[in-house]
Parts: sequence; structure tokens; C-alpha cells
Amino acid sequence: MTFDPSTRTSTRTSTRTETVTSFAQGGVSTRARARLSLFGARSVRIVRRWMRHAARWLGETVTAAGWVAVAVAVLATVLGLSLGIVEWLVAGLAALVLLLIGSVFLFGANAYHVDLGVLEDHVVAGDEVTGDITVTNVSKRPALPGRLEIPIGAALAETHVPLLLAGATHAQRISIPAQRRGIVDVGPVRSVRADPIGLLHRDIQWTKRHTLYVHPKTVSLPTTASGFVRDLEGTPSSVLVSDDISFHAVREYMPGDAPRNIHWKSTAKTGTLMVRQYEETRRSKVGIVLGMSAADFAADDEFELAVSAAASIGVRLIRDRRDLDVVVSEEVPESARRVIRSARRLSTFTPVTLLNDFSGVDRSAQMMRLGEVATLAAQQIDGLSLVFMVCGSSLSLHDLQTAAHRFDIDTTVVVVRVDLDEEPGVRRIGDLTVFTLGMLDDLRHLMARAVQS
Repeated sequence: MTFDPSTRTSTRTSTRTETVTSFAQGGVSTRARARLSLFGARSVRIVRRWMRHAARWLGETVTAAGWVAVAVAVLATVLGLSLGIVEWLVAGLAALVLLLIGSVFLFGANAYHVDLGVLEDHVVAGDEVTGDITVTNVSKRPALPGRLEIPIGAALAETHVPLLLAGATHAQRISIPAQRRGIVDVGPVRSVRADPIGLLHRDIQWTKRHTLYVHPKTVSLPTTASGFVRDLEGTPSSVLVSDDISFHAVREYMPGDAPRNIHWKSTAKTGTLMVRQYEETRRSKVGIVLGMSAADFAADDEFELAVSAAASIGVRLIRDRRDLDVVVSEEVPESARRVIRSARRLSTFTPVTLLNDFSGVDRSAQMMRLGEVATLAAQQIDGLSLVFMVCGSSLSLHDLQTAAHRFDIDTTVVVVRVDLDEEPGVRRIGDLTVFTLGMLDDLRHLMARAVQS
């Protein structure tokens, strides 16, 4: 047997070529499978996303009656065709027709552009706020009639929108009553599309929520520049110091006294160094304390009058540029009341900010009583010259005196006690001044009488 080297070489070349071809074919197949797998995964994600959107859309669009119609359309049609019952088939087709007709009323839901005109940020209780709602058809086709819903607090106002041609605008004025003090959320305005039977329903929100502050009623009070607080820069106290602006008397010089306080005329007369003595002058810091416990007030009207009285006094003090702190109670659970006391300060930056905060206060059985709030105010606020404590008729005079004793002896305490059944008046019980209010206008007269005295 002879061996041919050329034959051996060709055989090796052929084998190598087949191997390379096999690897190339295997690589193409692997890439194809990878691309197919990636395409399948993407398709599954897209289908799932669309299914979620469809489920959410159905949940927002189909009402309870609509789902009954869907069930009737499917079951009755299947039973009618399978069992040959004409009545079932007619019922299923009728339900299907109703669903198709109802879907027509959903067309054009996105064609609106709704704008709620600028509303006032605050209003006094008993007044009303008006605003304009403008609806514009921004599509190129006519928009079917619909309606708008405007949430106003816990209530709901509705207004109808007529058929609007392309580019047409419909404006309507709404009135928002503000009978009681509080904070009212207006909006967001939403357009509603629904069929007459109520099978399908579609809502679209168009505007942001607007917060309306319903302020308590207030009364204009006389200035406090005289009367309770007589000095715009500060009030002299009974504490004697060696250096201040309120001159009191002269006394003999003692080591450590400042030479600039030597009173030379008295020194020349007596032959002994004499120095000036002053009364300590304090800045006129005023506080208002309002307890909001339900036990402190006999009725809701009594609490509303107390809030109005506290707000009226606060607005007057801010306008007189007083250093003011308004403290109201906070809710504390009954189980923690023995170890926890809570109060908060209202904003006194401007009269409007103070009234905004007063709009949101409310009495509750979980609120601390007046004596506890007075204790916190006395501990947290230093240098109070005058305090107004506003309360209801459920507190006795002993309770008021106990609350007043929480403050320093140099602090003047005035109690504004609301009692709808008593005659208005001013009386003094020791160092305590008590105003009795039956209506808000009484506060103006009682303050004027106290200032004049």
C-alpha cells in the first residue's frame, strides 16, 4: 500500500472546512434563538402593560350596572345560541346594544380644557365666594354635552356643559357658600361622561385643588396703646435695677455701681455719693390662650364666639405691633394625658395668617383644658406682660383663678368668658379681670371700658 501525501493534505483541509462551517451554523442558530427569546420577553411585557391599562380603564369606566349588562350580554348570548332559546339571545343582544350605545357617550372626554377662575383665598364666615368655570373644546370635532363636578369640602356641585363646536367656549359662574368657619378644599374640577342609563362612566380631572380659608367673624376693637399696656416700648415693673430707662429714685453708692449713674446734685446736697435707681422696663409681650376642650364649652355656638373673640383680640394686637403669642391646645389621648401635655402656637406674622390658623381650630374631647394650656404657655413663653385667657361658661371662677395663677405675679391676666345666658360685664376678682360676653359686639364695649379705666 502506497501513501500519497497530497491526499492526506486534502483530507485534512476538507475536515477543517466542515468544522468551521458547523461552528458558523451553530453561532447563527444561537443568535437567532437569543433574538427570538428577547422579542418574546418584550412582547410579554407589552401585553401585560396593555392588560393592566385595560383593566384599570375598565374599572374606572364600567359601573356596577355596566358589569351586569356585560354579564347578561355574554351569558345570555351563549345560552341562547347553544340552547336555541330566542328570548335569551334577544336579551343578550339587547344588553350588547346598550353597551355599544353607551360607549358613544364617552367619545370626546379628552376634548375639554377646563379652567377654574381665580378664587379668593379667604372669606369671612357667612359670606360666599364666586368663581368662573371656563370650558373650551380644544379638539377639531364637536364635543357632546357633558357635566362638571366640583367637590366643595364634603359637598359636590354639578354644572352641565352643552354641545360645544370645535374651538367653542362655555363659561359659567359658581357660588361657594361659606356659612361656617373652617378650611374648605375646592376641586379638583373633573369632567364626567356617562350614558343616560348609567352603564359607563368616565372622569377626567382638570384643575388643582384650591384651599379656601373661612375666617371667624371678628369685631374692630379699640387700640391697646393705652389701658392694658401703656408704654409702646415696654412696661415698668416693680423690680428695681441699677440701669434702665424708667427712673425711680436715688440711693447711696455701693461698690460695683457704675460711675455714670452717680447723681451729682444729690451727692452735693448730702455730701455722700448717690446713684440713680430704675424700675426694670420689660417689652410688652402679650399672650392669648384658648383651651379647646369640649368640656370647657356648653355648646358649639359658645365655642365659635370664643374663637371670634380670641381672633378679634389677636388682630388688634398685631395691628398695634405687639409682641404676640397665641397658644391653643392640641389633642392628647386620654390614656396619655397624665404624662403628656401638648399645645401649639398660631402664626402671628400678619392678621391674615393668624385668621387662617384660627379657621382650622376645633374643639374636641381629646383637647387639653384651659388650665393645662395656661401651664404650658407660662412655661414656654418668658416675659409675658399681659395674657388673655378665652374660655366657655363651663369653667367656674375657681378654675379661672387657678389657671391665672400659672403665670408670674407680674403678669396681668384678663379672662374673656363666653356665656350666652349672662349679661355682659366686667368684674374684678382680686388681681383677675373677667369679661363676660353674650355676643361678639359686647367685646368692643368691654375693651373700651377697660381701656378708659
